[in-house]
Amino acid sequence: MSKYDVLLVGESWVSLDFEIKGRDVVGDAGYEEAGAYLIAALESAGSAVEFVPCHAVADRFPSTVEELAAYDLVLLSDVGADTLQITPLVADGETDVNRCRLLAEYVADGGALGMIGGYMSFAGKHGAARYGLTAVDDVLPVTVGRADDRVEAPHGPRPRPTDALPGTPPSKWPSVLGYNLVEADPDATVWVTVDGDPLLVVGDYGDGSAVALTTDCAPHWAPEAFLEWEYLPTLWGTILDRVSE
Repeated sequence: MSKYDVLLVGESWVSLDFEIKGRDVVGDAGYEEAGAYLIAALESAGSAVEFVPCHAVADRFPSTVEELAAYDLVLLSDVGADTLQITPLVADGETDVNRCRLLAEYVADGGALGMIGGYMSFAGKHGAARYGLTAVDDVLPVTVGRADDRVEAPHGPRPRPTDALPGTPPSKWPSVLGYNLVEADPDATVWVTVDGDPLLVVGDYGDGSAVALTTDCAPHWAPEAFLEWEYLPTLWGTILDRVSE
């Protein structure tokens, strides 16, 4: 039996490719997912993971607090606020549940919410992820900006654990190549930094907890050395223990 039940949302996309050959245009499409490394780490840490890719959010994301309460942790990773909020009903001009507010209610009642970095996390590319304008911003232990918050770090800075990180973490961590720039809330705890900015932050909201990991769980921000790092399942175990207290 698993120690934790985790709902992972996001980490998928559809690609459209076109070849222009004179007056002829040839198109192709492909579907990809990028959550395998994260799911493996979570499972190694004792979790049962239910994965809801971006295109399935409209049908499969919980629509009540009672449905969310089946999970110890809900993780949003590279899925923008529009995907959560603009349901088929809303797109047709009708009212529907506000899933960002629903997440806030779930955490306030004792649940746990996490966000992992990426081009469609926090504020995201060109600010398009838009979580700074939702109730999710109130829940997370960081303040989400309104503009493009991506920090590209091709020089490969190494994350640095703070004294607040429980256990005995390694002193030397694999490099990351980017992250979302956020500001830790005054009452939150920064567990890891990178280039002086928050990388891993934990905090509380109501009776529940929240975590922000500002780098990605897949390339390019997270290189293979980071994704296959032997300490990563231990780190996720520490996170799960903290947010499920």
